[in-house]
Amino acid sequence: MLLAGATGLIGGLLLQRLESMREVDRIDLVSRRPVANAGTKTVQHIGSASDWPGLVGNSNPDIAISTLGTTLRDAGSEEAFYALDHDAVVAFARAAGGAGARHFLMASSVGAHAGSRNFYLATKGKAESDVQAVGFERLDIFRPGLLRGNRPNNTRIGERIGILISPLTDLITPQVLDHYRSIAAVDVAKAIAASVGKRDLGVFVHENRAMWGLARLG
Repeated sequence: MLLAGATGLIGGLLLQRLESMREVDRIDLVSRRPVANAGTKTVQHIGSASDWPGLVGNSNPDIAISTLGTTLRDAGSEEAFYALDHDAVVAFARAAGGAGARHFLMASSVGAHAGSRNFYLATKGKAESDVQAVGFERLDIFRPGLLRGNRPNNTRIGERIGILISPLTDLITPQVLDHYRSIAAVDVAKAIAASVGKRDLGVFVHENRAMWGLARLG
């Protein structure tokens, strides 16, 4: 199994989850920097995104997972944001597919659409489309709303305010629009873990309600 993005909020929680699963024997972690406190099942492959195809090439994975993602503010520019949230995700997917992965799982965003006028959502949507074009037997796309969770050294003021008021905004968001509500990052991680290795073929898009259901299975 391959995982990229374990230094992020969802990825870190997911790595812990995968480490605890009896059916997971080994996790090949692809990252730009080492992950502290990785468990005994984890083998780390460290390098820049341009190095990932070579790092992935000899792993012979059946399953690959991307939880890569940042924000425009943290990236510093639209170009840097696109380089990670599109280019790195797609490069990882292509490398995983070339190495034999049949099942790919990726964290995206509510509202992702390649034709969106919003740069963030368009980038996420294009990443989804380009990963789908790789031709995996099964593709799971997870589109969470605002993520709740503890990020180390979080300086995203807008995000922190959004999380603080999320109980109120969740309350006033109609049930039919629950995909726009906030969701705990741990529930997203549980949903991804619960989907690992599923055998049904095709493309499966999971928004908040579906992820809550999958998280309960975990």
